Amino acid sequence: MLGTLTELTSVVLQEGTQAGAQPAIPEESGTAIGLGIAVGLAGLGAGVAERGIGAAAVGAIAEDSIGLGTALVLTVLPETLVLLALVVAFVA
Repeated sequence: MLGTLTELTSVVLQEGTQAGAQPAIPEESGTAIGLGIAVGLAGLGAGVAERGIGAAAVGAIAEDSIGLGTALVLTVLPETLVLLALVVAFVA
């Protein structure tokens, strides 16, 4: 998988270096694609983290170990990564 991705990347990068050829991905589009991938992966990572944290929080609430407010804060905490990624996307 990594080898295929490396080959694809080299083909895309070399396509714009030929004499008179236009780049395969314009700079503006490349920036937008990169920012979209960054925000999407941040959202995916936050979702995976919330899955485990949410399950643990529900279990702790059921056992009366922690309060609802604490569980809610711990569950929502990974979303700050997505908000930070969005801030970076808008600043860039």
